[in-house]
Amino acid sequence: MKTAEAHDTAKPFLKWAGGKRQLLPELRKFYPNTFGAYFEPFTGSGAVFFDLHNRGLLRGRKAFLIDNNPDLIGCYRSLRDDPEGVIRQLTELALEYRRKGSDFYYDLRDRQFNPLRARLFATTGDPVSSYTPDLAAMAIFLNRTGFNGLFRLNSRNEFNVPEGRYSNPQICHPENLRRVSRALNQTGVTIQHGHFSAIEALAQSGDFLYFDPPYAPMSKTARFTSYTAQPFGAGEQRRLHALLLDLSKRRCHVVVSNSAAAEIRRLYDSDATRKARLYVHTVRARRAINSKPSARGAVDEYILTNQRAAAGKPR
Repeated sequence: MKTAEAHDTAKPFLKWAGGKRQLLPELRKFYPNTFGAYFEPFTGSGAVFFDLHNRGLLRGRKAFLIDNNPDLIGCYRSLRDDPEGVIRQLTELALEYRRKGSDFYYDLRDRQFNPLRARLFATTGDPVSSYTPDLAAMAIFLNRTGFNGLFRLNSRNEFNVPEGRYSNPQICHPENLRRVSRALNQTGVTIQHGHFSAIEALAQSGDFLYFDPPYAPMSKTARFTSYTAQPFGAGEQRRLHALLLDLSKRRCHVVVSNSAAAEIRRLYDSDATRKARLYVHTVRARRAINSKPSARGAVDEYILTNQRAAAGKPR
């Protein structure tokens, strides 16, 4: 199918740690030619979802965007339901930041965003559905101006990412936010807060699932896995691996990206993995998240999939 017209191309509106825009040329090789529903259980920036949408590959299909981060899903739903409200507030935040600089970032983070979300989480049984356009705009602002697109929570469930070092960050792109809203409002798209294990009861033979879990760290200085209050550790990686084996045996189309860390190599380069007809492809990617600048740069990453790489597929 043809790619959507450039004027209606929706790009990820969040800078997400480990976002997959740079890896899309490799991932596209493993998109199935035909599939049923589409699932993205670690939505993050949604790079693959938006790529599939822009190429017209989701037209007439159901698509499920699932993530365990309530702020992330709250942002997606707010932008879907009230894009103009989000844009209006985000525009005001961007103007204030240009006037006041760093002081505004930390004031917004510590005296507005964290107290507001704390009250929301404490007073409602469903904070995702109660996430307001104003709160979503704050979350997007902090994401666009914070360090490396991280969403990190401390033990008190407070967002604690420091300001990033940007000379002129693009905070609000109104037309792209409207395009994103249109993509999220497309018939068949479901935005769901939940654990990746929800897929087990939903996916059927022929469905396409792309997994982009928090990466297993390559070193102690690269350990950024607290996208929610509960870190994504080795136990969750093993649980995910078991699910991948099951999905492949169901004849679902599975594509997974992960680091080439030792614990992942042990899981993925195994007889059980090969028996499920899942195979590892090593690719090079640039990673910027490490407390030591000297440790950033090109690294090996894994793509685990039961799809054959098609040489003729568009890059």
